[in-house]
Amino acid sequence: MEEIDLYLRKSIIVREGTEALTFRTQEDRGRDWARRNNYTVRKVWKDNLSAWTDTKRPDFDKALAALRRKEVPALWVYALDRFDRKGAGSVIAILDAGVRLICDYENLDSANPRDRERIVNDAERAKASSDLLSHRVRDTKRGQRRRGEWVGAPPYGLRKDKRGKLHHDKGWDNILRILAEAAEGASPRRIGRGLTLSHEKSPMGGEWGASTVRRIIHNPVYEGWQVVALSRAYTWPVAFRNDQGERVRVFADGVEPVPADLVAKARRVHAGHQRGSLGSRSGKATHLLTDLLRCAGCGSRMPTSGRSYVCCGHAMGKMCPAPASAMKVRIEEYVYARWLDMVSSAGVEDDDPLMVAVAERWAALTAPEETEAAHEAHAVVKAAEAALERLANDRAKGLYDGAMGKHFPRLVAEAEETLSNARERHAALSGSGVDLTMFVDASLLEEAWDAADLPMRRDLIRVAIDKITVTQAERRGAVFDGEARCDIEWATPEER
Repeated sequence: MEEIDLYLRKSIIVREGTEALTFRTQEDRGRDWARRNNYTVRKVWKDNLSAWTDTKRPDFDKALAALRRKEVPALWVYALDRFDRKGAGSVIAILDAGVRLICDYENLDSANPRDRERIVNDAERAKASSDLLSHRVRDTKRGQRRRGEWVGAPPYGLRKDKRGKLHHDKGWDNILRILAEAAEGASPRRIGRGLTLSHEKSPMGGEWGASTVRRIIHNPVYEGWQVVALSRAYTWPVAFRNDQGERVRVFADGVEPVPADLVAKARRVHAGHQRGSLGSRSGKATHLLTDLLRCAGCGSRMPTSGRSYVCCGHAMGKMCPAPASAMKVRIEEYVYARWLDMVSSAGVEDDDPLMVAVAERWAALTAPEETEAAHEAHAVVKAAEAALERLANDRAKGLYDGAMGKHFPRLVAEAEETLSNARERHAALSGSGVDLTMFVDASLLEEAWDAADLPMRRDLIRVAIDKITVTQAERRGAVFDGEARCDIEWATPEER
């Protein structure tokens, strides 16, 4: 008994609703045909995908490869439009290979010479019908987008009314939470973990993943804009532009999007252009050098224990090849003396890197609002530069070769204007001076130190020092030698 393969296809992942098109019905028909014609079914191939020209169908390709290699002499399909919609070319290659193609619905068999012409003609008609349907669908969707009507299922946190406009829905509070936490500096993974621990279901109904959080942060729909994917390969949503090159509002009247400044900050922080406020230490420190000291033996922090700073790893029973410890009074005296000498001798006029770093950090302490505004302005500049570079890269990849291509010059002009405005604001905010008088005079600096309480002394130390690595003493009870045992990492200016 000869063998035959069955090829089954549905156009979409969900059930199409027509019983004749389900996998089960197609397979039953195929096996029934095989029994009536004395064939044994060797393999059943299935694709739950469209038959359109640029859709890759793995099982379809495998079924054709099996025919070409003569692994099986015949292939059954429910109907010709289930087989392919690419026109005559796809069936002629099979007919010329001398294998058998059975189209059950049309009762066509390539083994019959009279059916060959019908198969070729029907393949062309299926392609023409698919082309017309695709054209109508594209025109319909394009018109909906132009009118600000949402196409397809609404995004997470939103619902769609009868006019296609979007409204807040269950999950909108999570959208606000995600963007607020991202703006504060929380990573997508941390945000997702927090939502999962709060028993909030993800858009797919399960746990939250970092990729889902990232898509929400960068999706323009939450700013109220219609979106579109530039291509099948580039599925990340971007703001849709109408024929005038303008963005189109998709929210219903009176429905407020996420505040634009919150969205912009969240994206800047996520891209690494700006620092969030998370990560700042809470609580009140009671020792001068807590969190600055590191053990050279294992890299652990050195909190206090009794009268000394000690290797935390060793104290907790972990392996440390050379656990360091230092008398609190002795190491604090040494670090203060080195700090006083280095800071007071750093030059202001010759742009000494240490003094530049001191100026930046002192400004952040004494004028936090102005400093934060300057930092944010600088972050806006970096984000604008990145946006302009991204446009150029997307153009090089061919993402603007199609219908969106006519908007490319306008997008570039808008990006350049944004960058110019950002640079002007940054220049205006970063031009204010910082009073460094006490840092260039050792006696004034000593007076400031003597008058300062512990929190201020901690701040003063940290305007110039990032880290201190402490090595183990040569022997127990040895006199503390700061020069030999302390490696101080001095502050450097922020990268611009």
